[in-house]
Amino acid sequence: MCRHLAYAGRPITLHELIAAPPYSLFRQSWAPRLQKHGLVNADGFGAGWYPPGVPGPPARYRSDRPIWSDPAFAALAAVTSGTAVLAAVRSATTGMPVTATAAAPFAEGRWLFSHNGVVRRWPEAVAGLAAELPVTDLLTLDAPTDSALLWALVRNRLRAGDDPAHALAAVVRAVDAAAPGSRLNLLLTDGAAIWATTWTHALSIHAAAGAVTVASEPSDGAAGWVEVPDRHLVVATPQRCDVRPLPATASTDAAGASAA
Repeated sequence: MCRHLAYAGRPITLHELIAAPPYSLFRQSWAPRLQKHGLVNADGFGAGWYPPGVPGPPARYRSDRPIWSDPAFAALAAVTSGTAVLAAVRSATTGMPVTATAAAPFAEGRWLFSHNGVVRRWPEAVAGLAAELPVTDLLTLDAPTDSALLWALVRNRLRAGDDPAHALAAVVRAVDAAAPGSRLNLLLTDGAAIWATTWTHALSIHAAAGAVTVASEPSDGAAGWVEVPDRHLVVATPQRCDVRPLPATASTDAAGASAA
């Protein structure tokens, strides 16, 4: 398993978001509080951010080192701000490579993506889903991992014009059907909104003062954190958060939003 978060709102330094809180993502790399699978997240980390007033794709930093052992990132985080951020610390599934390219966030254009979980019976169970992708996508995966394939599946739908909420829901349902028992907490942002799924693991939301954070676990003890029920979809902006049950089938549109 891993730990991840996404933020959108007022400009914030990476240090303020990722390292400063008492139960920050930085601390979760060695002492997560709500992680059910694994004890540490020391197999790499990454952060992507959208600099204030800078058009174009987000910036990104990824490493195969534990986040606590990278002084270069600590120095960068102290002076780097974003109006949106997606960051993750990684606990690699046994047998999968520990490389910088295997660490989230995965990226294309304006998109950043992360996966917290595991695909069961990898890779055989999802070979059929992989075969539906363009061959060039399979040849250029960031890494031979379940998370990288999940990103390729989501990205393929986004390229085709799929609504992000539907893209995440459809991929979760398709992978669960092919590989039952998989843990599929997905996180996606375009710098303005955040989309996320809960599928057999925890997720929480904090919305206040024109900003929203969606995270594997609360980063502090402040009031206002709301736990997302299992098997739900989150669509969040600094102005509004909607939490919806994931649709019954991969072809069903995500609907029936309820404000959180």
